[in-house]
Amino acid sequence: MADVSLKEVALIVGVVAACYWNSLFCGFVFDDVSAILDNKDLHPSTPLKNLFQNDFWGTPMSEERSHKSYRPLTVLTFRLNYLFSELNAVSYHFLNLIFHGVVCVVFLKVCKLFLDNRSSVVASLLFAVHPIHTEAVTGVVGRAELLSSIFFLAAFLSYTKSKGPDNTIVWTPIAVTVFLVAVATLCKEQGITVVGICCVYEVFIAQGYTLPVLLDTAVQILQGKGSIPFSMLQTLLKLIVLMFSTLLLVVVRVQVIQSQLPVFTRFDNPAAVSPSPARQLTFNYLLPVNAWLLLNPSELCCDWTMGTIPLVESLLDVRNVATLIFFCFLGSLVVFSLRYPGDSSKTVLMALCLIVLPFIPASNLFFPVGFVVAERVLYVPSMGFCILVAHGWKKLSNKSVLRKISWVCLAVVLFTHALKTLHRNWDWESEYTLFMSALKVNKNNAKLWNNVGHALENEKNFERALQFFIQATQVQPDDIGAHMNVGRTYKNLNKTKEAEESYMIAKSLMPQIIPGKKYAARVAPNHLNVYINLANLIRANESRLEEADQLYRQAISMRPDFKQAYISRGELLLKMNKPLKAKEAYLRALELDRTNADLWYNLAIVYIELKDPTEALKNFNRALELNPTHKLALFNSALLMQESGDARLRPEAKQRLLNYVKEEPQDANGYFNLGMLAMDDKKDVEAEAWMKKAIRLQPNFRSALFNLALLYSQTSKELMALPVLEDLLKYYPDHTKGLILKGDILMNQKKDIVGAKQCFEKILELDPNNVQGKHNLCVVYFEERDLIKAEKCLVETLALAPHEEYIQRHLNIVRSKIASLSATEQSSLPADGTATTAAEEKKKSFQNLKEVKNEQKTSQMIADNKKGQSKNKKRTEKNNMEEETPKKSTKEIKDIEKKRVAALKRLEEIERILNGE
Repeated sequence: MADVSLKEVALIVGVVAACYWNSLFCGFVFDDVSAILDNKDLHPSTPLKNLFQNDFWGTPMSEERSHKSYRPLTVLTFRLNYLFSELNAVSYHFLNLIFHGVVCVVFLKVCKLFLDNRSSVVASLLFAVHPIHTEAVTGVVGRAELLSSIFFLAAFLSYTKSKGPDNTIVWTPIAVTVFLVAVATLCKEQGITVVGICCVYEVFIAQGYTLPVLLDTAVQILQGKGSIPFSMLQTLLKLIVLMFSTLLLVVVRVQVIQSQLPVFTRFDNPAAVSPSPARQLTFNYLLPVNAWLLLNPSELCCDWTMGTIPLVESLLDVRNVATLIFFCFLGSLVVFSLRYPGDSSKTVLMALCLIVLPFIPASNLFFPVGFVVAERVLYVPSMGFCILVAHGWKKLSNKSVLRKISWVCLAVVLFTHALKTLHRNWDWESEYTLFMSALKVNKNNAKLWNNVGHALENEKNFERALQFFIQATQVQPDDIGAHMNVGRTYKNLNKTKEAEESYMIAKSLMPQIIPGKKYAARVAPNHLNVYINLANLIRANESRLEEADQLYRQAISMRPDFKQAYISRGELLLKMNKPLKAKEAYLRALELDRTNADLWYNLAIVYIELKDPTEALKNFNRALELNPTHKLALFNSALLMQESGDARLRPEAKQRLLNYVKEEPQDANGYFNLGMLAMDDKKDVEAEAWMKKAIRLQPNFRSALFNLALLYSQTSKELMALPVLEDLLKYYPDHTKGLILKGDILMNQKKDIVGAKQCFEKILELDPNNVQGKHNLCVVYFEERDLIKAEKCLVETLALAPHEEYIQRHLNIVRSKIASLSATEQSSLPADGTATTAAEEKKKSFQNLKEVKNEQKTSQMIADNKKGQSKNKKRTEKNNMEEETPKKSTKEIKDIEKKRVAALKRLEEIERILNGE
């Protein structure tokens, strides 16, 4: 085996870079979304052990919906990408490019085992530029192929060193091979097939046997004419070790998937559920289809499921000719490689092994897989194809007549393949470009129409998305998912009636329950979402809540481990004011998944409804343990701590709100509640800063505007409160408490009786029974020296609030004053000074009365409004902000009571003055 020179490495790496540099500008598309964007196993907060418990997509292997693709080492490299660049797609594509370069270099070293240097470089260059590899290299999830191939080839290279001098066994390379096989399998399942290649290499290459020799030896042994040669015994020993190791890996793999195959539908792989002979004919026809993609990669498609390749249902189908030709050609190569000795036959044999053995797991011949054709699974088989082509090119170039034309053909193939690869990379730039390129190749695949619709839907282009979804239903009328997509898009377009009709069509396509047969095994788990979507739609109608609940229960009856059904039903039960049943639903969901932070959050909301803040806070904390950046849990747990009135919880509440605004820097509610916390802590400057920030983000923030004005009023900055109140009343002209506060400031600070009167009259226009507004208007009448009107006003106010003692006292004082003034007017005192003194006394007394009432009223306003707008998000991802008025804390009630006592004392002083005591 010749070493790989630095020039050869530079050439290979340069060609790889030239072909794939533009892949760095591609995003996350197709399967990348599930494997990267939606996979929580990439996050540093997720324990590393989860990588070895979940499948490639982050779903626990124990769950039925799991794809059963166990590739923890590949996911680990994704996690490393996330650690350094989070979701920056460039780093992921760059690492894929590097891995492809490594594979090409290691493959060159493998080629030199069977080809000369020049042919080896040709094979490696063909492999580097082949367009079939774009899905594996440019698609981020294709990293599983790349990593597995590195260890696959390394394991094979290690095994080639297991033969020592005089045909002795060197065990260290064998041990390394077994280890590398295990690593390759943990990157992708097909890595285990390298063991078969090692076995073929040992028998036919290392030992030099041919099939006739092996048959002759076996016949002689069976006839008792000879014994097994020692060299053959050594070979058998090595093969036994390899096979035992392989068996052990298979057992472990079966245990990991818990002896369950993944659930696929006829839409994923129509032939898998077809009767004989259609199933066998179609699966055999797929072999020449894959071979043609290697030979002529001109029309590539990211998805070959559903109706891409129609079923071969009859022996008379002309496509069977392609199958026959393929097997004849393959059979002739097998016979040639096994029957005849020599380097050429050995090269062909190893090429065939690389083509056939790694492809077996994806061939559908032994067990069904979730696709019809997948270009990325041809990554390793293409190695054998490239060796065959390079070997054939070598034969042609050695003939003087064909030497020049062979070089020209090679140059053309390399150039056109490189150009095709470079162009194909741009198809993976976005989901829209990828699926549109696929539709150019195949218009009979409803999944492609659906995926273009999804791409447009993500861009909020619902009208165009609807066109593609409808086309998908026309291409595949029984596609449940397509009808669900149509329904969802109609819902986004606020066409509720059409949405319900589409969901009902999808529901009618669901197979009926067969007694004694497990329902989930016959239907894709995501198809059961039709019940969830339909229920979510109709529950917007208050009269159809029971109907929605019936749909949720139907989904649960079909599949008792359907977690989302419990979650959605819990939300509905809360809406129906059945918190105890909602609690049961969430607890059942938690039995299925205790690591779901959203579930713990929803359960906390249930406990809030059940008036159990202690348990609610415990569940909020559990949600934050699982996901420290859970935004809703951060915000609502902070509110719960704030509203508890426990000063010891305020620092933690503040920290959670700070974490929340870090996650949601554009949400004014976070800054507002930080301001409210600062007000609780008497940090007026800090409170003012937070309130102003909230108002900058949301200029019409009702509660922030009012509480900022109130803060100014409490800190003797009443004149600064006026412009804030003007803004508040500009947005909310009917804000009663804002009008009261503005009227107080105008009357007490600006001495603007007219302005204050307008405020209080406006309040009574909005609410004629508003006691505060009417009482303050009474004070204005007195300020205007209209005692009769003031008396009448207080009588009307007392009728509205007959149990308010202060109104009765004020009325008594006014009446007493009227009587006193009447007596004064009837007296004969000539001195004007006496009357003046009486008028001043009246003004002073009612000014005191006004201040007492304003102080009492202001204290009530502080208690009623201090909490302002609060957000109570009761659902994980759907509900909008809601306002909630919290109960007063014990401290606030005590403060109000103290001010009320002080007000009563001042009333007594006024009464003594007026009575001349």
